[in-house]
Amino acid sequence: MAEAQAAVAASVTLPPGYSLGWSGQFEYLERAKQRLATVVPLTLALIFLLLYLNFRRLTETLIVMLSLPFALVGGIWLMWFMGFNMSVAVAVGFIALAGVAAETGVIMLIYLDQALNEARDRAGGRDLTRDELYAAIMVGAVDRVRPKMMTVVAIMAGLMPILWAHGTGSEIMQRIAVPMIGGMVSSTLLTLIVIPAVYAIIKGWSFKKAGTAPDLALGQAAE
Repeated sequence: MAEAQAAVAASVTLPPGYSLGWSGQFEYLERAKQRLATVVPLTLALIFLLLYLNFRRLTETLIVMLSLPFALVGGIWLMWFMGFNMSVAVAVGFIALAGVAAETGVIMLIYLDQALNEARDRAGGRDLTRDELYAAIMVGAVDRVRPKMMTVVAIMAGLMPILWAHGTGSEIMQRIAVPMIGGMVSSTLLTLIVIPAVYAIIKGWSFKKAGTAPDLALGQAAE
């Protein structure tokens, strides 16, 4: 549209008293972009606030928020593959994707916390070693992939009919579904790898601050 406006301005000379305005679908899109410039940051802030109120810890909240950029990668890739341009419907799809991606991150973090708590219970109050910490994270990240995948597959199964639908309004609905489907694929694959790794690093730091670092526990056990 910017190129069209520049071409018209260069080739059309209006007489005095006349002006040129762009209306129709373009005017609607401009108003929608202005609203989205406010809605998108508010959506992200609301997701962050709800996560913080749930976990009551900033580190866990930031870990879950890591899933949002990963979801963005898949959504943009599938948009390019389908030949879709950025539009209001696509923006709505990305807003919905942010909430769903945060949900998968929460599920991952819940299982990681649960596995770590179970490992601490088995230790009977003893400090966890580095191997025990990593083993607990492995249980939470790998051995419980099925419930996480069931959640993702259920969401995608509901979106696939929308993606291949035909009829009135299908073009708009497809542009909403495409970012969500692509984002769910990339978010699921990347969060299964990145979130457990970041979780292990942060928990290792927290152990060191508390004086119960896994490496320290190993040294004490060796002595």
